[in-house]
Amino acid sequence: MTDQSPAPTIAVNIVTSLDEIGADNWDACACPETADGGRPMDPFTTYRFLKALEDSGSVGRHTGWDPRYVYAELDGQVIATAPLYAKSHSQGEYIFDHNWAHALERAGGQYYPKLQIAVPFTPATGRRFLTRPGFETLGVSALIQGAVQFTANNDLSSVHITFCTEAEALAGEEMGLLRRTTQQFHWVNEGYADFDAFLASLSSRKRKNIRKERERAQGFGGQIEMLTGDRIRPEHWDAFWRFYQDTGARKWGSPYLTRAFFDIAQERLRDDIALVMASREGEYVAGALNFIGREVLFGRYWGCVEDHPCLHFEACYYQAIDFAIRQGLKRVEAGAQGEHKLARGYLPAPTHSLHWLADTGFRDAVGRYLEAERAAVDEDIEILTAYGPFRKDRREEQE
Repeated sequence: MTDQSPAPTIAVNIVTSLDEIGADNWDACACPETADGGRPMDPFTTYRFLKALEDSGSVGRHTGWDPRYVYAELDGQVIATAPLYAKSHSQGEYIFDHNWAHALERAGGQYYPKLQIAVPFTPATGRRFLTRPGFETLGVSALIQGAVQFTANNDLSSVHITFCTEAEALAGEEMGLLRRTTQQFHWVNEGYADFDAFLASLSSRKRKNIRKERERAQGFGGQIEMLTGDRIRPEHWDAFWRFYQDTGARKWGSPYLTRAFFDIAQERLRDDIALVMASREGEYVAGALNFIGREVLFGRYWGCVEDHPCLHFEACYYQAIDFAIRQGLKRVEAGAQGEHKLARGYLPAPTHSLHWLADTGFRDAVGRYLEAERAAVDEDIEILTAYGPFRKDRREEQE
């Protein structure tokens, strides 16, 4: 006898504030692993982080990141959520589609506004389709269909899911979305006992270069400290805001995060943060902001008000490696771009995104481009890995 029971009815909703979903519902989908009292796998999709962006005005009207959080309900229970935003530009995404926008607009179309499932300003891989345990397949399908339908119903050009997991990328491709591969540089912990053990895995020349860089950085005339939890004080954010403003002005034209975000971070997020601060003669001169996941340390921002040789490498890369080894973390993700990271032990790794374009002709053209791009990225990763800093005998063992 065949089962004649009806398929479950799922309601997909779009709201403009996380308050309408609630912290318990959101985190039951975003970080169910914290039920054991541990850290979330991905601190950036937690309610507290996304709510900090919302409450600080870092996202919202006039920012180009207008919240449209999507969630799916089954029998009145929230089973899946996703951080969805209406975008009026392509800033703060780190998966570059400016050429797509120009091509569509030259052809007489309108690219913006578009929809983005992402963590704003955060090029860190993590789940983007957040589901309660047991509802993974059902929840992901409902969220993808809901986002695509919302895009079509509102005559929007596209929806993009950036820095998703590889499993999500493959599942989305099976549902008809375009899959894109890009790359970053990640440091992988091979069970090193300490930083010297990591250095021992490198070629002699690279090992000597890193030691020299650390000596130069640590000899800048001041001190460098790694701060977490209650060791982070409001005055640290006063200094870091100056660093962040300087970096933002040079890279993006204006900072993405507001000053209020860092005040909220002090209140709600400091246990998720590893903050490197360099001071000289009683004044803070440079800093690097990292977020701590269950298995990964995520490097986010660097800034300074004084230039000192190699201090950037020390604060951003070597302090992060040191911390990851001490904490038993599996990986350090050092953010977007930067082939200079290769010489410092960070190897290329693929990152993934999904794209749905409403115009079928445009979608086909982009699909052909992405197929060629994936092959080029795969080749690039293979070549760069071969030029990595590790000893030849170690690379042969891994192969």
